[in-house]
Amino acid sequence: MNLVSRIVVGIIVGIVLALIAPEALSGITILGTLFVGALKAVAPILVFVLVINALASHVSGKTTNMKMVLVLYAIGTFLAGFVGVVISFIFPTELTLKTGAQEIAPPSGVIEVLESLLFNIVTNPVSAIMNANYLGILAWAVLLGIALKASNDSTKTMLANISDAVTNIVQWIISLAPIGIMGIMFDIISTTGLSALQEYGRLIIILVVAMFFVALVVNPLIVLLVARRNPYPLVLTSLKESGITAFFTRSSAANIPVNMALAEKLKLNKDTYAVSIPLGATINMAGAAVTISVLTMATAHTLGIEVDILTAVILMALAAVSAAGASGVPGGSLLLIPLACGLLGISDDIAMQVVAIGFIIGVVQDSCETALNSSSDIVFTAAAEYAKERAK
Repeated sequence: MNLVSRIVVGIIVGIVLALIAPEALSGITILGTLFVGALKAVAPILVFVLVINALASHVSGKTTNMKMVLVLYAIGTFLAGFVGVVISFIFPTELTLKTGAQEIAPPSGVIEVLESLLFNIVTNPVSAIMNANYLGILAWAVLLGIALKASNDSTKTMLANISDAVTNIVQWIISLAPIGIMGIMFDIISTTGLSALQEYGRLIIILVVAMFFVALVVNPLIVLLVARRNPYPLVLTSLKESGITAFFTRSSAANIPVNMALAEKLKLNKDTYAVSIPLGATINMAGAAVTISVLTMATAHTLGIEVDILTAVILMALAAVSAAGASGVPGGSLLLIPLACGLLGISDDIAMQVVAIGFIIGVVQDSCETALNSSSDIVFTAAAEYAKERAK
């Protein structure tokens, strides 16, 4: 059985065990915790080593597609925010606001987000790896990779060997995905179930529909326009092999190894994807753009605030772009909701209640968001490659 099939079996087994004996088998949850912890532990080192090796071994004259990839990331994120706004106008949703929001400090403004982004870039490299600060990891990896381009062949061979060794470790961990995901599903079903989601079912449906629309309509349209080929084999493969694992790990960073393996399977340019995949896990935030757009517009509808579509698109585009600065903060896109609400004149007290709602529906929302974010990284990296081939 291939990995995806074994993951499906793990999901089914986890659900069945949670329904049969949730208390007697509670120790199974540790399998999911260990699996996600292992992925999160190895991902920062993998990114650091792969980027250094890719840049150090790059031969002058070789071309990469990074400019095109970055343009696609920006377009994809903006259009995702636009979809979130439009669907919120078509299906206006009101929230039942409650007190007792999470005690988490959101960014107070765009300046704070940008400051956080810059400080994350210049942080100590050891601290960046320890804290999974991918902006800092990327910055130091790029600098070291460029500096090591002038090193001798033996040094470059050593870097390549280390890169291969870490990649092998990642593959060993990924092979345990079915067992880990079985533990994750057991934990979700036995502790949360679906009862917490019933009150906000309409909101969940809108979020999921918007994200599926981006994944199955917007992203394929972008690939079609750029690469001029049938986009669905690429899109469906990315969703199956990247989106499914990202859905359960709920971490774009933890899913970087999966995307790296898929990029290699698709025979993409390693000089490009070694940088574009970890970079995308930080700045390619289509799912986050949808979440911020839909929840902020739902708050506006709840309070009776009139928002014209042009203002809404500008607002959500700004929030989506700012998401890169808060990508390493627990809560991810949810913590940018107060920033977006603030631009509509909505107080932090109300906005943080919306953040609390986000945590309630996070079982579905965060999983779908991560699946879209992560699968889009591989889709746009491949689209840039195909566009380059077409131009030849």
